[in-house]
Amino acid sequence: MAGQKTEEEPAPTVRVTTEVVNVYAVVADKQKHLIPDLKKEDFIIEENGTPQQIRYFSRETDTPLTMGIMVDTSPSQGRILGLEQDEAKAFLRDVLRPKDMAFVLHFDVDVELLQDFTGDLRMLSHAIDETVINGGARGVLPSPVPTADSGGATHLYDAVYLAANDLLKNEVGRKVLILLTDGEDQGSRVSLNTALESAQRSDVISYSVAITDRSFYFGHLTGYSGDSVLRKLSDDTGGRVIEVNRSKDTSAAFQQIARELRTQYLLGYTPTNTNHDGSYRKIRVQVRNGDYKVQARRGYYAPTQ
Repeated sequence: MAGQKTEEEPAPTVRVTTEVVNVYAVVADKQKHLIPDLKKEDFIIEENGTPQQIRYFSRETDTPLTMGIMVDTSPSQGRILGLEQDEAKAFLRDVLRPKDMAFVLHFDVDVELLQDFTGDLRMLSHAIDETVINGGARGVLPSPVPTADSGGATHLYDAVYLAANDLLKNEVGRKVLILLTDGEDQGSRVSLNTALESAQRSDVISYSVAITDRSFYFGHLTGYSGDSVLRKLSDDTGGRVIEVNRSKDTSAAFQQIARELRTQYLLGYTPTNTNHDGSYRKIRVQVRNGDYKVQARRGYYAPTQ
């Protein structure tokens, strides 16, 4: 009716979803010197061979870190656990800043969280000191995958799966796992590929400090093949393996990781492939200076809805 005020219908809601793939990158020259002063224009990103436009760029020197310190407490680490403990604590003292959070997890015949997320260096150091060889169930969060009765004593894959899927999946920002292990797995219920996929879906970067007591394997007449496992877990997620052959190299390994975490670049892009098909998509990051080497994740899983 003319002149009569009518109730207005609500305006339709428009849902806009913008998906951004974040890639953390470390750049070094041929002498392995880190390059900290590149610009967005210096980088090239491809997804499955298709060039992508970099929309977000920053130098990640002070962005908060969420870290997991994962200590192998299986028998093969018996002679070197004390060294790992000392250097892991020194690493946290060097890296941890007021807004950073970390947890401590150990794995052998069990996978256990010894210290949940905290920024308290004293509590983290205490948890590291609590790690013992085949220490048994003393943690605050046993693994959701049964491990104690599956045979074997080094449930590395289960540990990575638990850390990525249960602890880090819903965290935001830079998420890093520091693996202190020789890379040998015995008895895990999940496979290496399942553990790796879990880390990739959770956007986790894995660094491996490979401290190997090769005399242990020679003494038990078993071969050592953990290096290839660590390379896959680390290289595919944007981290890397640092091998420690002498005890004095351990400190240098942790210092190198600390430097890289302070010299990361964040590159963000919106994929040209907008299909929500859950597929794995390969990422290639390059810099225009061909003499530089880029360390970055090699792919991600597209959303499913």
